[in-house]
Amino acid sequence: MKALLYTSAILLTVAFVQRNAINERPGEPAAAANATLCKAPLCKLPSRTAILQAVTPTGSTAPAGTEGMVLIRGGQFWMGSTGFADAKPVHAVAVDNFWMDAHEVTNAQFKAFVKATGYITIAERPLNPADYPGVSPDKLIPGSAVFSPPARPVSLANPLRWWAYVASANWRHPQGPGSSIVGKDNEPVVQVCYDDAVAYANWAGKRLPTEAEWEFAARGGRTGTTYYWGNDLKPNGKWVANLFQGNFPSTNSAEDGFRTTAPVQTYPANTFGLYDMEGNVWEWCSDLYRPDYYQRSPAHNPKGPADSYDPDEPGTVKHVQRGGSFLCSDQYCVRYRAGSRGKGEPGSASNNLGFRCVRSAQM
Repeated sequence: MKALLYTSAILLTVAFVQRNAINERPGEPAAAANATLCKAPLCKLPSRTAILQAVTPTGSTAPAGTEGMVLIRGGQFWMGSTGFADAKPVHAVAVDNFWMDAHEVTNAQFKAFVKATGYITIAERPLNPADYPGVSPDKLIPGSAVFSPPARPVSLANPLRWWAYVASANWRHPQGPGSSIVGKDNEPVVQVCYDDAVAYANWAGKRLPTEAEWEFAARGGRTGTTYYWGNDLKPNGKWVANLFQGNFPSTNSAEDGFRTTAPVQTYPANTFGLYDMEGNVWEWCSDLYRPDYYQRSPAHNPKGPADSYDPDEPGTVKHVQRGGSFLCSDQYCVRYRAGSRGKGEPGSASNNLGFRCVRSAQM
C-alpha cells in the first residue's frame, strides 16, 4: 500500500520519523543523560512514493574489485540503544567479514553509473496521477524534497515548515533548478531513493549493507560511547562530523564550515578507516524496518525482518537508514548518535540522503 500525498502545496507527507539514543552498557552515559536526550523532538523527513515504472539499468557493469573499500573483519558487538523503543533491546550480534566503501558514494561515482547505464532516478521520472488523488495534475512535476529553512524560528512540531517539494530537484540538481553538482564530484550523491541505491550497487557488483554490518562498522570496535567517535561532541574543540550548528531550522551558523553536504573524507576516519559514518548524509541499509525487530533478531548476520511495519504509517513499506545527516543536532534530530535507527519509504529521496555499498568477503 502506498502512502498518499494529501497536500497539493508541496506534494509530500511526513512519513519519516527518526529517533536516537545513547547505547547504555557498562561505562556508558548516566540515565539522566538519556532522560534529557529523549525529550528532544523526533526528526522527520518527507515521503515521495510515486514510482510510475521500474527502470532497470542496462549496459556495462562496473569493474569488479575492492578499490576504495575497507576490509571489515567481522566479530561480535552490542547492537542497539536503550534510549528509544525501536532500538531495544541492546543485544549481542555477530557479523562475518565484509568489504565496505570507505566513504559515501560520490557524485562522480554515480555519474559514471548513469553514463554507463542510462539510468533515470525516481526523482526524475513522471508521477502517476493515480498515486496522488486530489492533487491537480499540473502540480505533478518530477522533483523531490529539499530542506528549505524558514526565515525565523518556528515550532518543531511540523516539519513541513522546513521541507518543500521542489520541482526538478534530483541528484544533478540537489536543491532544484539553479543548483548544480558541477565542481562537487567529491561530495556524496543525494536525492537517491532506495531503488536508485540498489540499482547502483547491482551495477557495481556490490550490495547495500545490512543494518548490523553498518552499525558494526560505525562503532569501529568501541562500546558504550555516546557518539560513534567517543563521548565528546567536539573532541579537542573540533567538529568531527558534518552536523547542524545553530538554531534549527532557521539559523545554521555553519560553524563546521558546511551548510549542506561536505566532501567525503573531510572529517577524520574512524578506527576501521571509514569516513562519515555519522552526519553528512543518511545512508540506506538493505533491511526492512520494524520497530520490534530487535526483540527476535538472529544473533548471527541478521538481515532484517521479512516484512515492514511502521506504526507512524501503517501499510507503508520502510527500509532502515543510518548515520544521520548535516541536519542533525541535539536540538532537533539526535539520530546521528551511536545505536540509533532511521527509516524511509523506498520511493522517497531528499537532499540529505545518500548511501554507501558493501561486498561480502570470503576469508
